[in-house]
Amino acid sequence: MQGHMINMGSPMRGGGKNNKSDKFELNQVFSAFTSLPRVLKLVWATHPTLTVAMGILSIARGFMPAISIWITKLLIDGVVNSIKTQDFFPVFQLVLLQLIIEVFSRLLNTLGNIVQQLLQERVSVRVQVLILEKSNTLDLSFFENPEFYDKLRQASEQSVFRPVQMISQTFDLGRTLITFVSMIFLLLRLEWWLAAVALIVPIPAFIADSRYGWMGYQRMRWQSPERRQMQYFNMVMTTDTYNKEIKLFNLGNFFIDQYRKLGYKLYDENKALLIRRYMTSFLWLSLSVIANAAIYLYVAWQAVLSRITLGDLTLFTQTAVQVSQSFQSILSGISSTYENNLFVGTLFEFLEYKPNISSPEKPSDLTVADTQKGLDVEFRNVSFTYPGKREAVLKNVSFKIAPGEAVALVGRNGAGKTTLVKLLTRLYDPDEGEILMGGRNIKEYDLKELREQVGVIFQDYATYFMSARENIGVGRLAEIENLELVTASAHKSGADAVIDKLPKGYESMLGRWFTEGTQLSGGEWQKIALARAFIRDARILVLDEPTSSLDAQAEYEVFASFRELTEGKTAIFISHRFSTVRLADRIFVLENGEIIENGSHHELIALDGRYAELFNLQAEAYR
Repeated sequence: MQGHMINMGSPMRGGGKNNKSDKFELNQVFSAFTSLPRVLKLVWATHPTLTVAMGILSIARGFMPAISIWITKLLIDGVVNSIKTQDFFPVFQLVLLQLIIEVFSRLLNTLGNIVQQLLQERVSVRVQVLILEKSNTLDLSFFENPEFYDKLRQASEQSVFRPVQMISQTFDLGRTLITFVSMIFLLLRLEWWLAAVALIVPIPAFIADSRYGWMGYQRMRWQSPERRQMQYFNMVMTTDTYNKEIKLFNLGNFFIDQYRKLGYKLYDENKALLIRRYMTSFLWLSLSVIANAAIYLYVAWQAVLSRITLGDLTLFTQTAVQVSQSFQSILSGISSTYENNLFVGTLFEFLEYKPNISSPEKPSDLTVADTQKGLDVEFRNVSFTYPGKREAVLKNVSFKIAPGEAVALVGRNGAGKTTLVKLLTRLYDPDEGEILMGGRNIKEYDLKELREQVGVIFQDYATYFMSARENIGVGRLAEIENLELVTASAHKSGADAVIDKLPKGYESMLGRWFTEGTQLSGGEWQKIALARAFIRDARILVLDEPTSSLDAQAEYEVFASFRELTEGKTAIFISHRFSTVRLADRIFVLENGEIIENGSHHELIALDGRYAELFNLQAEAYR
């Protein structure tokens, strides 16, 4: 069973809150920059040109504040001088230069916003594709684990925009450092301690902001299960799958109330943290304002004493403010990079998941020229327990199915029938024993090739909101445009009669989510799903409760031709209807994870065991 366990760490709620490893430490903030290379690699791989453009624009913007302040100083001194000389032309030149610099600065800002937004859109798509590609490689066991869904939701919701934010903030740090150094150079022309004051004052706000960023990330992790519940209630209330029952049972207000309770609960949890974070930020920023005011007074006093010019007064006061703001921006950028790194880390953690079930490096060949020939299947002492469960679903199960043989599996719900199919297709691997196909352990075959040899239609089949042709064609993607083959498969399942009535035939959109979509009944959807299994042309055909939604006549028509449709192929079907089961060559009766009886319908009736008991119980209902 250990081979199926998913190593995703323990949930954060409850005891996880007080774990020492989750304690905020200031040195963690600066360690966030160690992840920048892989984030930059991700963004660079998405669009190198836009990444370079964002960097160049950030550097160019870094020089603009110092240039603007210096020109302002020259302009004020020029006005004072013009009053004496009555020559206004130098002032005109400086005003024109200041106008050009201001327009150019705004152009750089505009181009920076455009580039960042375009890069953001591209990275968002790339990250979502990476998440989908990773999800496509992971085992079914991952998708039956709630912690995995929390991690998936966090990666999907938070990580699509934060990589670009991290790179943008890194470039902005470079820009701000350029501004900061140039301002320090200007400020040191007056007093060195003014620069020291401007540097020291923003530090407490930086520490507080980093700590609250960490707390916000931790709270997001703790609240992930509740937010997933809210998403579920939202889906229940806004999709057609549940709408009929919600109306008939008057469940709307109940689900809305559940959503409201969770929403207000999370609101109350977040409110106190939000208020503390912004009030703390306000107090520390107020200290910066007070410090800037003190610097302004000192510089003004120097101007009154005629130690500096009016232009210098403007230069030094604006420079002091810019030094403080630049240093504060640097610290804030580091804090934001740290916070974004926490969320981006979730994405990389998700992308590092590895499937437990994979193809061997050198797979054996499973294909043969005659695709109509069935494959033999053998289970040898197979036992299996689902991850997180204690009770085994299958216990030392052994049986053989000959090529071209039709076998039925019967038994109560939970007896292990569908689990056998999941193991056969390697959606799971057994804990003990082995499964053979074509004389070899199925672990020796390539996963894709193995699954192409098995056509499965589960009871909880998928309903794709696409055209009827695509709904059937996805069973064999290489032939999705082959209308002749799609039509033949639909004829086998009886879906052709359904599709012929649709307004655009095989090109009609199914489901009501999209324009001109047609909703089908459960039985009609099931015929579409059956056609999907038939088009696969697999050598093993598995039907798990294939006619549960069909009416009696439709069921009879499907199974009357079932042996003809599966001629030469190995067929496995699961059903609770004994009128269907008796068509099989052999019947396996499962009870508590074990095969307790095995034989043809007549042999098992003659045995007068569990099968005969179940058959007679069902037959009695029709008398």
